[in-house]
Amino acid sequence: MIYLDNSATTRVFEQSAQRLQGALLRDYFNPASAYSEALAVEKEVEKARAFLAGLLFARPNEVIYTSGGTESNNMALTGYLKNLRGRRRVLVSSVEHPSVYEVLRAKEWQARHEIVFLPAKPDGGLDRQALTDALTEDVALVSCMHVNNELGTVTDLETLAALVRTKAPQAAIHSDGVQAFMKLPPAQLPVDFYSVSFHKLHAPKGVGALYAQKGVPFAGGQVGGGQEFALRAGTTNVPGILAADTALALYRENLAAWHDRLRACKTRLLDNLRSLPDVRINGPRPEDAAPHILNLSFLGVRGETMLHALAERGVLVATGAACSAHKAGKNRILTAIGLPPARQESALRFSFSPLNTPEEMDLAAEIITETVTELRRYKRR
Repeated sequence: MIYLDNSATTRVFEQSAQRLQGALLRDYFNPASAYSEALAVEKEVEKARAFLAGLLFARPNEVIYTSGGTESNNMALTGYLKNLRGRRRVLVSSVEHPSVYEVLRAKEWQARHEIVFLPAKPDGGLDRQALTDALTEDVALVSCMHVNNELGTVTDLETLAALVRTKAPQAAIHSDGVQAFMKLPPAQLPVDFYSVSFHKLHAPKGVGALYAQKGVPFAGGQVGGGQEFALRAGTTNVPGILAADTALALYRENLAAWHDRLRACKTRLLDNLRSLPDVRINGPRPEDAAPHILNLSFLGVRGETMLHALAERGVLVATGAACSAHKAGKNRILTAIGLPPARQESALRFSFSPLNTPEEMDLAAEIITETVTELRRYKRR
C-alpha cells in the first residue's frame, strides 16, 4: 500500500504508540488528583506543554490542549466573539476549513456580527486588495488559515498581520495552523490565536492545541472542572498528550531532513506525471506551496472514480478534505478559486509524510498513469 492521504490523518509513529500504551496501562492517573502518582503524571503533561510552547514560540500558559483542530478552531472563534460588545465585523477567508467556515456561517454569529467572507485568488491565497478594502475600524477579528488543506497554499502571516495591525489595530487575528505546524519552518507567530492538531503529525487522533495569546479577550470553550487554566474543561487526555509529545520531539529532531523528504516526494511524483497528457496543477506553483500537498486534475476522469480505481491497486489518495468526503455537490474550495466544473470533477489531492519515500512515488506514478489511461479509454467508448 502507498498511502498518500496524510493531510487527512497519519499513521502513528511506533514510538508514539509505545508512549500511548504506557500512559494507558501504567501512567493512567488523573493529573487533577492529589496523590503522588497523579502529581507525577501532571508533571509529565506540563513538561509536554512547555515543549509544545517552545515550538510555538509561546509561553506554556498560552497553550491550551484540546481534542483536535476542529475544537481549537471553534474555541478560538467563539471564545473571542463571546467577548465582543455590539455588532462588529469579522473577516474570514472563503477557503477556510469547515471548522472555521461553518462556525461563522451559523445564525448566532451572523445575527450578532457582520461576517464578511473574503474572496480567494486563483492560487488559493487570500485576495490582499479585498482584505485591504474590508479592513475598517469596526473589524474585530480576521481569520485566515496558514496552509490550505486542499491546495497547499501558504499564507504569509507576517504580511497579513502587518496589514491588519496597521488598518485595524484593535482586531484579533486567528489562523488555522493544522496543515502548517511542523510542515513549515517554526517561527514566531504574528497572530493572537493559532490552532494545531497532532494526528496530522503521527500522533493519535483526539488531541490538539490552541495557542491563545495572553492579554487578548478570550472566554475559552467548554465549562466544567476548570482544567486548562479554566479555559477548556474536561479530564486531561494524558495518553494523547504524551504520545503527541513524543511525535513532536521526533519532528523537532528531524525537521530539516523531513521537510526535504516531503518536498522530494512531491517533486518526484509530479515529475513522473508530467508526461501524462491533460494533467493540471490546482492552486499555487508546487515550489511555492507547502511541501506536503499536491492537488492535480486529470481531465476526462472523475476524481471519485479514479480514487476507487487507485485504491484497488493499493494507492490511497483523496478528492478533497476528509471531513467533506461524503458530501455531494461542488467542492467549495475549488469553486472559490474559480476552477471550472471539469477541473473540479477530476481533481485529486496527494499529501505526503516523512514515512513516504521518493521510490514509492515512482511506483505510484506508474499506477496512476496506467489507471488514468485505462479510464480515459473506457470513457471514449
